[in-house]
Amino acid sequence: MNKKTSKFRGTGVAIVTPFKSSGDVDFEAYERMINHVIEGGVDYIVALGTTGETPTLSKQEKVKFIEFSVNKIGGRVPLVAGIGGNNTSEVVQTIQSMPLNGVSGILSVSPYYNKPQQEGIYLHFKAIAEASPVPVILYTVPGRTGGNIAAATTIRLAMDFPNIAGIKEASGNLDQIYQVLKQRPENFLVISGDDGMTLPMLAAGADGVISVVANGYPKEFSSMVNYCLKGDFARGREVHFQLIELINALFQDGSPGGIKALLEMKGLCQNIVRLPVVPVNQTTRDLIKYLAEKIDIQ
Repeated sequence: MNKKTSKFRGTGVAIVTPFKSSGDVDFEAYERMINHVIEGGVDYIVALGTTGETPTLSKQEKVKFIEFSVNKIGGRVPLVAGIGGNNTSEVVQTIQSMPLNGVSGILSVSPYYNKPQQEGIYLHFKAIAEASPVPVILYTVPGRTGGNIAAATTIRLAMDFPNIAGIKEASGNLDQIYQVLKQRPENFLVISGDDGMTLPMLAAGADGVISVVANGYPKEFSSMVNYCLKGDFARGREVHFQLIELINALFQDGSPGGIKALLEMKGLCQNIVRLPVVPVNQTTRDLIKYLAEKIDIQ
C-alpha cells in the first residue's frame, strides 16, 4: 500500500457539525469533538460529509469549517473534505476555490437526483479527478442519492485515474462490494460507509471504515477495526456485537439525529440539527441512552 492511500486505511470518522441554540456553528464544541476523536485513536477525520449536515451549510461556513479543521487538527491526523454534488462544473469550481492546504483528500458523493447513467457518473468523476490536487475517494450511497456507482464503473475509474484513491461503499450490496474487492487495482481502497457492515467487509478484504458511531465511541470502534485488520476477528466480533444494537438505534430516526443525541448525553455537543433534519423522537432517544449505558468494552 503506497503512502498516498495508506493514510486512509483504518478508521475515519464522519464528524458532526455542532450547532448552537442560535443555529450558528458551534466551533468550541467542534474543537472538543476533534480532540475527542483523535485522542480516541481514529486514523483520520472526514469533515463536511453527510453526518456533518453539509447540505445545510453555506459556502462561507464550509470554507471556515475546513480552515478551522486544518488549524485545530494541526497535522495530528489526515483531514478529508467532503466536496460533491450533482452539478459537475460547480463541484470542480468548489475544488478549485476551497482552501485545501492541509487537506489530505476529498470525499465526493455520486451525483444525486439527476440519476445519471454510468457513463455520466464516470465522466463526472473524471472531471473531479483531473481538477483535484489531492486524492479523491468516491462515495456511493444509493439510499441517499437515488443512484449507484456500479462495480464496473468503480473499477474503470480506479484503473484510469491514479488520483482516485478508493471508494466509500455504502450500497449495502455485498455482491457489488465483492466484485470491487476482487477486481480493484493495487493500492485502491475499499472503505465501509456503513458501521454495521464494517466487520463483514473487513473479513472480505476491505481497508477500513468512515464511521458515524466513532463520533461517540472512537476508541472502541477503532479497536474493532484494528483487530480485524490484524486478522483477530474473534476480538473484533466481541466489539461489533457490543455496539451493533446501538449502531442500529442511532439510525432508527435518521442520521445525524441519532448520533447528536448520543453526543449530547456524553457532553460533547448540543443535540441541535438544522432543518429539514429534526432530532430523534423521545422513544428513540431513550433507547439510545439505554443501549449506551450497557456498553462495557475492555
